[in-house]
Amino acid sequence: MDDLTRFDRVDGIGADMYRWATELFPINRSLTGPGVRDTLDYLADLLPGLIVHAVPTGTQVFDWTVPNEWAAREAWIKGPDGRKIIDFVDNTLHLVGYSTPVQAVLPLSELQRHLYSLPDQPDAVPYVTSYYKERWGFCLTDQARAALPDGNYEVFIDTTLAPGVLNYGELLIPGDSADEVFVSTYICHPSMANNELSGPVVAAALAQSVLNQGPSKYSFRFVFIPETIGSITYLSRNLDHLKRHIYAGFNLTCIGDDRAFSFLPSRKGDTLADRAALAALREVSGNDVQHFDWLTRGSDERQYCAPGVDLPVASIMRSKYGTYPEYHTSLDDLTLVTPTGLFGGFRAARTAIDMVEGNYHPRATVLGEPQLGKRGLYNTLSIKGSAVDSRILLNILSLADGDTDLIALADRLTRPFAEIRALCEILVGHDLLTRG
Repeated sequence: MDDLTRFDRVDGIGADMYRWATELFPINRSLTGPGVRDTLDYLADLLPGLIVHAVPTGTQVFDWTVPNEWAAREAWIKGPDGRKIIDFVDNTLHLVGYSTPVQAVLPLSELQRHLYSLPDQPDAVPYVTSYYKERWGFCLTDQARAALPDGNYEVFIDTTLAPGVLNYGELLIPGDSADEVFVSTYICHPSMANNELSGPVVAAALAQSVLNQGPSKYSFRFVFIPETIGSITYLSRNLDHLKRHIYAGFNLTCIGDDRAFSFLPSRKGDTLADRAALAALREVSGNDVQHFDWLTRGSDERQYCAPGVDLPVASIMRSKYGTYPEYHTSLDDLTLVTPTGLFGGFRAARTAIDMVEGNYHPRATVLGEPQLGKRGLYNTLSIKGSAVDSRILLNILSLADGDTDLIALADRLTRPFAEIRALCEILVGHDLLTRG
């Protein structure tokens, strides 16, 4: 299939995104370290021009400091019979993120202080981290934990926690304008599909689609960062530029399952990004959208929209982080994320981008209602029902006051944005509208 068709099909870009997620899934990502670099290397193969940045440990970034770099090579627990009962090789979630190195023999009573499980989800391995306080630990299902026999356990963790760098990726696609559409997603969670990998693979597909479309009105900036500390680091290095040039921005997370779409606005709540994101989600989903309040924020939108930063960034999701049962557990796997779910997330984000790119404020050029018939836009034989096809044109003209943009028109007229834009272009071609 050609590239244009590929971006319109589940068995095209949907299948590609699922394959990318499958290949990225085993990598042990964290805030820093080789897993982040391996992920960025993979994305760079998909996105020629992706630049990987490195910020040294100890760098002050606003109120935070870039932490030590962490790398995990091996981690396991052997039971009293000498057999491994937990092995990092089997599931990267088994090891608490940023665990310090350990080699010890412990009785079960002492080992329990370093184990984490979920009694209300006994079949799930939880995701646990300790980024800013040194400790070690393992995660396992509550069923496995309850079955541990008394005795001594051998614990081995081969990790390093030392000065290094924090990495992030950035891709700029220049457009006709220096104003930018900003797309951010994170690359810091191990072996979780919706909460981690859906964002990067959808963002990569979006970037490919922008590169494939040819010249664009706005420039596009895609960033792949560790959550929280990554966005803070990025802002600390680029805030002046972003405040001058970001026209609309979108944070992509948890965007790959087959459930309802979710929207979380910017702190201000009424930016172009907010309006485009919500309109796109409604259009793609048929109004099946969970609309969350700013006070329920939890991803990088809280950094991009912080007072003094104030970037116009809204979050586009399917099942919102923290609201679905598989969240931050081993149940958030490649059965939860699907090619159709990823394709739906891609379509929603692509539609939002298209709305930003194609938006303008139409203004009628004729006082009163224009005569459409002499322009071939109205049925000149007046019979019942003859005005149905022309009614939408008249409605557009009646609302084209120069203050109402295409996104608002589409919402008011309950028609797809692309249809309204196409009809407006017809009216522009007949000198009945100007683009504002």
